[in-house]
Amino acid sequence: MSHFECRPGTGRGGLPRFLVGCDDDESPGSEDGGMRSDSEPRDGEEEEEEEEEEDPSSERQVVVGICSMMKKSKSKPMTQILERLCKFEYITVVIFPEEVILSEPVDKWPLCDCLISFHSKGFPLDKAVSYVQLRSPLLINDLNMQYFIQDRREVYRILQEEGIDLPRYAVLNRDPDRPEECNLVECEDHVEVNGEVFHKPFVEKPVCAEDHNVYIYYPTSAGGGSQRLFRKIGSRSSVYSPESSVRKTGSYIYEEFMPTDGTDVKVYTVGPDYAHAEARKSPALDGKVERDSEGKEIRYPVMLTAMEKLVARKVCLAFKQTVCGFDLLRANGHSFVCDVNGFSFVKNSMKYYDDCAKVLGNMVMRELAPQLHIPWSIPMEAEDIPIVPTTSGSMMELRCVIAVVRHGDRTPKQKMKMEVRNAMFFDLFEKYGGYKSGKLKLKKPKQLQEVLDIARQLLLELVQHNDCEIEEKKSKLEQLKTVLEMESSVNENQYGHFSGINRKVQLTYLPNGQPKASSEEEDSQREGPSLLLVLKWGGELTPAGRVQAEELGRAFRCMYPGGQGDYAGFPGCGLLRLHSTYRHDLKIYASDEGRVQMTAAAFAKGLLALEGELTPILVQMVKSANMNGLLDSDSDSLTDCQQRVKTRLHEIMQKDRIFSEEDYQKLAPSCSLSLVNSMKIISNPVSTCDKVYTLIQSLTRQIRKRLEDPKSADLQLYHSETLELMLQRWSKLERDFRTKSGRYDISKIPDIYDCIKYDTQHNASLGLEDTLELLRLSRALADIIIPQEYGINREEKLDIAYAYCLPLVKKIQLDLQRTHEDEAVNKLHPLWFRYSRGVMSPGRHVRTRLYFTSESHVHSLLSIFRYGGLLNEEKDEQWKQAMDYLNAVSELNYMTQIVIMLYEDNNKDPSSEERFHVELHFSPGVKGCEEGDNVPMGFGFRPASSENKEKQTDPGSLEDLSQDEPDRAVLIEPISMQKRSPLIRNRKAGSMEVLSESSSSSRASAYRLFPSCSRQSPEMKPSGLEPAEEQRQQRVLQLLPGLSCNPALAQHLHQCSYHLRLLRKWLSSGQDPPECLSGFEGCSMVPSIYPLETLHNSLSLKQVDEFLTAVCESGGDTNSKTLKSLSALFDSKSQQSLDSYAQEESASTPSHAPRPRPLV
Repeated sequence: MSHFECRPGTGRGGLPRFLVGCDDDESPGSEDGGMRSDSEPRDGEEEEEEEEEEDPSSERQVVVGICSMMKKSKSKPMTQILERLCKFEYITVVIFPEEVILSEPVDKWPLCDCLISFHSKGFPLDKAVSYVQLRSPLLINDLNMQYFIQDRREVYRILQEEGIDLPRYAVLNRDPDRPEECNLVECEDHVEVNGEVFHKPFVEKPVCAEDHNVYIYYPTSAGGGSQRLFRKIGSRSSVYSPESSVRKTGSYIYEEFMPTDGTDVKVYTVGPDYAHAEARKSPALDGKVERDSEGKEIRYPVMLTAMEKLVARKVCLAFKQTVCGFDLLRANGHSFVCDVNGFSFVKNSMKYYDDCAKVLGNMVMRELAPQLHIPWSIPMEAEDIPIVPTTSGSMMELRCVIAVVRHGDRTPKQKMKMEVRNAMFFDLFEKYGGYKSGKLKLKKPKQLQEVLDIARQLLLELVQHNDCEIEEKKSKLEQLKTVLEMESSVNENQYGHFSGINRKVQLTYLPNGQPKASSEEEDSQREGPSLLLVLKWGGELTPAGRVQAEELGRAFRCMYPGGQGDYAGFPGCGLLRLHSTYRHDLKIYASDEGRVQMTAAAFAKGLLALEGELTPILVQMVKSANMNGLLDSDSDSLTDCQQRVKTRLHEIMQKDRIFSEEDYQKLAPSCSLSLVNSMKIISNPVSTCDKVYTLIQSLTRQIRKRLEDPKSADLQLYHSETLELMLQRWSKLERDFRTKSGRYDISKIPDIYDCIKYDTQHNASLGLEDTLELLRLSRALADIIIPQEYGINREEKLDIAYAYCLPLVKKIQLDLQRTHEDEAVNKLHPLWFRYSRGVMSPGRHVRTRLYFTSESHVHSLLSIFRYGGLLNEEKDEQWKQAMDYLNAVSELNYMTQIVIMLYEDNNKDPSSEERFHVELHFSPGVKGCEEGDNVPMGFGFRPASSENKEKQTDPGSLEDLSQDEPDRAVLIEPISMQKRSPLIRNRKAGSMEVLSESSSSSRASAYRLFPSCSRQSPEMKPSGLEPAEEQRQQRVLQLLPGLSCNPALAQHLHQCSYHLRLLRKWLSSGQDPPECLSGFEGCSMVPSIYPLETLHNSLSLKQVDEFLTAVCESGGDTNSKTLKSLSALFDSKSQQSLDSYAQEESASTPSHAPRPRPLV
């Protein structure tokens, strides 16, 4: 009589085997689904062995038994992992039925070669131990150690023996046989346990790990009482109690309370070399369980530090639990283990399911395949060791990736400057420490409110006393008041009550007043000190900007090797496994601007396949505090050089005549193709400004007319903007661009281009006339003004670049220098190198440093590479081609990238210059609205050298990533789409396009997020589609019964996985439409991003290091500022080594180090 019920399974040609038990006369190792034990021969055994010799396909299977309570073995995480585990060709999974585990003797339990068994409530652990003694299977989690895990005293003892930090604690054993361990003295605000004093707050834990009634006692100064934690019931995990006395029965552990800022970190290991970490709101915080729209507890992504990874390894090995969960408390700059849970799985992470199955499957096969004579070899896939082919054909190991990236698409950035001299402004400046540095940023609501109060008071005095001595201009004060009041009244979605992320006031001390902008400035300069007040608002990252950043992060991971295996799941999983197996040293930095920080968070979400909102990702993973100038710049406090450059630009652009040959030499001494083309379009700068001004007037008239139309009363534009706000934007530009004297303020040209670019892309549905002409002319002007503000000739460009980004240059140099010093990578514990020698974790690391910043830093860094003397373009043909390409690039648009990749050739002598190989790549970011065919053509991403163009691409390289598996996370079921690839090759050999899903069966009809390959306009028209595409759009429309939309929105949703996921959540929740889908009447498309182009691919590390050293030395006094600026990035210990290291480098710099080329 069979005790087990069979679940259908097939052979290797079909679906994976997945059985629940088996018949008594069957075992799952043979071809019919069984496995024999050597001690139990059956009839026909010899014949079966002969058949196995004749048929190589009938090798026996490795049987993995699952012995646990049915609630656990049939849980979603277990099911997901077992389904993937069954995909291993030689693995069969058998689940032990619960009734057999509870009722049958162990000799009647199914046979297996490997056992996954773990204790939970009701599980007979003693019987499982007996089964292991009887059958001796390979154990994934040791069973005897699970007795210790059930006792918190033993858990803490083992942690202490392993040298793992844990909170200070004492054990109170209420055991009559051990009275010496039961000394408790309780006072009002502390307890004394066996001589150890614990002041409130402290934690009281039952010694039994199955008892989750943990109490936290508060001091009387905080109100007393206690927080009582328990296993989650519905949406609660703890309650507050006024009871302040400790429990008087039972044995407990008393430990110091650790302040963790309200989050706990849950760590899940799969073997000693893999861990997944998540943070959740601490149950001690308010007891309310945070859940998402699907009812799941919200957990945030976490990056473990090097020491935390070492702790994870120690816990896994010490408790002999391959699959093991434990809790970390991060407090006071340290990490403490406070609980070890034993067998635990991550919930709702497809990547974890893939990784867990792969790690377990390889582990099982590595141990058992040789014993069972199964012809299986350890798969050394590209993702296990980051080896890639270089452009010269040799194989090198990727060691470091450094990227400097501009933020994504944003709302128009607006600014108002005014010189202030009133004492109230000086008092405010002094109150917040402005005199320490001469500069002050006010972003907090309280600070902005103080500025608003001053403006209101001054305006009131002007009204009451017309003759009062107030030097501030009334119009400027009114604008300051209007903008600050706008935050709390006009549009909460757009401006949000003094949100520091979207607006700020900057004050700069001017000891002699504001200098004249030009020799013909209208207002005479007043004597005495003043403050330059700069009010900034707008500039918020748009939904399109979030999509750009997330999808670029997705594509960026494809630059890392690996990811073509059966468990890829989505492109670029080579990076994801590299990260999860501790071999990825990732740090993400961002400036203090909100749009930059959110871009970094969205990029990280795409790069690491994270889920959820951007805010927790930003908090957990992006470093933006205490940058001290690394990525921030005060663009309003100009250097002397930049002030001179702006004055010259102003004078040249004010001449009412056609550009002369002399003007070309003055404005474009480098003969840059993009500058020359723009000057030809402009011809006469004043005449062109006249046209621009007329077009702006026409635009404001059209908007006013729309406002008078009752049909437009409730019209909502992109990103919740209104027509009234749009009119305010353009009216301000109309007022500011042309002064009362009739001259033009060319500093407003970037703002005009900014606004018309935004409206052309996002608000085209308004159908305003002549917007494209305004775009064309303002772009031509901006293509001169913006890049030349960073210097007209080479000397000026370098001078200004040093002022902006010398700290960043030094940091990049340190990143490259530290990479090839194994002892410095990750600042690891010395034991780490012995620990990291496993097959799944070679003792090598890939260092990734991502720097997100604004346009000024990107311009400046590119100037340093172009003009700082890295290479001589007369002697290096590739560099000359790169310079020609950069000269043709007119704009460093949103998502511009400068990428440095460092490789190591382990076959070369460590002291050889050929050991380390550096590549420099660049992308000008988002494609402009109306570029058409006038796009600069580079030579592709990592183009093959001439002697290797005929060679086949290695499967582990970026070039073959079009064969990757689809990203399963972004599909809506009713939409029928084929398997997709992450990157599609464009017509230029060797380049990379940032694309999302596309059909492998028919590329002609593929949808892309960034449709740049065909050189089309990014605006995808809803008309002229193939019938199949129209059917797809109708399917999307059927999903939107309550949303007013058109086919253009449907097509946008096909292209935009970000909005597709939001829409799916909304449809399932029944709530109001997501805010980011508002304003899509015009179907605001997400523009394409230019592919990375290789500027140079045969640099040596020594060559780059000497160049960066020379750059820092050329910066003069700024170099001393560099190390000071970096001090906030490192702790005191590492800072000491940094300073000494920098001094050693300075002392050992060879005398023949190259200096920058002579400047013209």
